[in-house]
Amino acid sequence: MNGQHDRWAELTGGQAGEEYAQRFAQLAESGQDIHGEAAFCAALLKPAARVLDAGCGTGRIAIRLAELGHHCTGVDVDSSMLAVARRQAAELDWYLGDLARLDALGLSPDFDLALAAGNVIPLLAPGTESVVIRQLAVALRPGGLLVTGMGLDAAHLPLPEPSVTLEEVDHWCTQAGLTLRGRYATWSGDPYYQGCGYAVSVHSSPTA
Repeated sequence: MNGQHDRWAELTGGQAGEEYAQRFAQLAESGQDIHGEAAFCAALLKPAARVLDAGCGTGRIAIRLAELGHHCTGVDVDSSMLAVARRQAAELDWYLGDLARLDALGLSPDFDLALAAGNVIPLLAPGTESVVIRQLAVALRPGGLLVTGMGLDAAHLPLPEPSVTLEEVDHWCTQAGLTLRGRYATWSGDPYYQGCGYAVSVHSSPTA
């Protein structure tokens, strides 16, 4: 997530890591597929691609993509979440940092894909959303992809009402030089339709 005063910090107090990890462990044990985001991204990538998991949390998606042969870097502002990620996959690159100041981390700007899943964009500090999208766009190689997933109504958000609209996200992406390539209603790739409660969007950076 992003910023010390973001919506995520207000919801959790920055102490959610172990609880969050346990919830997904229980889902996996019950037989549910918890790797939908990773499978979606993997289908877009060439072998051994570089992936930036922005707002990586406990590292669930990055770790799965690494298991599939990709080179993953995770960034999050919540140290309790990163503690879980580092414990589960110490060999991966995990950074504690604010997504609005991603450039301060000194990462090479040649990622094949940047991912902001799990309502990262709606939970950013108010007013930083366009800055974060611009930072993620800069981190991409030419032709690289930005993949975002976000709830569009209260039923799909840990918030009483949406904090940003899909139209705003598209506008910020356009401002950052990104082009919408595809939109879906789920990480399984179900078609997006007007009025659905969730959107998975794929934007691309210019090829040159």
